[in-house]
Amino acid sequence: MKVEEQIKNYIASQPEPKRIDMQALHQRILQIKPASKLWFLDGKNEEGKIVSNPNIGYGHYTMKYTDGKTRDFYQIGLSANTTGISVYIMGIDDKKYLSETYGKKIGKASITGYCIKFKALKDINPDILEEAIRYGFEAQNK
Repeated sequence: MKVEEQIKNYIASQPEPKRIDMQALHQRILQIKPASKLWFLDGKNEEGKIVSNPNIGYGHYTMKYTDGKTRDFYQIGLSANTTGISVYIMGIDDKKYLSETYGKKIGKASITGYCIKFKALKDINPDILEEAIRYGFEAQNK
């Protein structure tokens, strides 16, 4: 199955209104960076055991581990979780940057070093989320 089809099926499998929010975010991220590589991770490890929620990825960057190993991964991730939606912004060195820059402006969301989590799009300012996503894409290219 092609990645685009996996993404479409994953979004379609979400209950309303999360499905509408996920579709809107997917479209918005594609508008921000139309030529970005698409990823779909089903949340299973090599043994087929579920280790995370499935997630959609956009863009490409190389993760560098402390032992010197590297791994190809996405820049921006989108995932449904039990209480809402998570947007992952990977590769930011300053783990306080997202919360300090967007925390007071984004609305009802919890923000960690690389994740912005919220219940529904109506609870946040989508333009501020877009700013954070744009920053995530640009941070990788510096």
